[in-house]
Amino acid sequence: MTQAKDTNRLARMIALGVPVALLGGAYVSQYGFGLYPCEMCWWQRYALFAALPFAVLGWIKPRAKAFTGLALLAILIGGLIGGYHAGVEYGWWQGMTACTTVAGAGAGNALDAILNAPVVRCDVAPWSLLGISLAGWNFLISVPLALIGLASLRKGA
Repeated sequence: MTQAKDTNRLARMIALGVPVALLGGAYVSQYGFGLYPCEMCWWQRYALFAALPFAVLGWIKPRAKAFTGLALLAILIGGLIGGYHAGVEYGWWQGMTACTTVAGAGAGNALDAILNAPVVRCDVAPWSLLGISLAGWNFLISVPLALIGLASLRKGA
């Protein structure tokens, strides 16, 4: 029972830690460094937002492993979206043709705000580390950790 409890704890730590860390990094990059999200960036965030309440419920009710499993599944989906987005950024395949504008970026009236809002493209990586975009890092972090969490949750069954 002790080993099962430890593996479930690892799964719960991943389920809560990954979305908190990735969303924290996303908001620091957005508000601290002006890296505004495109439409596909938002899709990745939505998956992480979905993971958070399930992860919290997994800590509140640790015996109800379905909550942790759902959180890990949401993280996995967000990571896979990140992999798709990275492929679009690297030009491996065609992505969305629509762009996102940053609301409230203009000053004055609404028309000025719309006309002066910066456009955020999904097919251009605004920043990279070691040649890997933020979407690529999301894929590299989320997918393996979600799979480790799911495996440890299953092992602790």
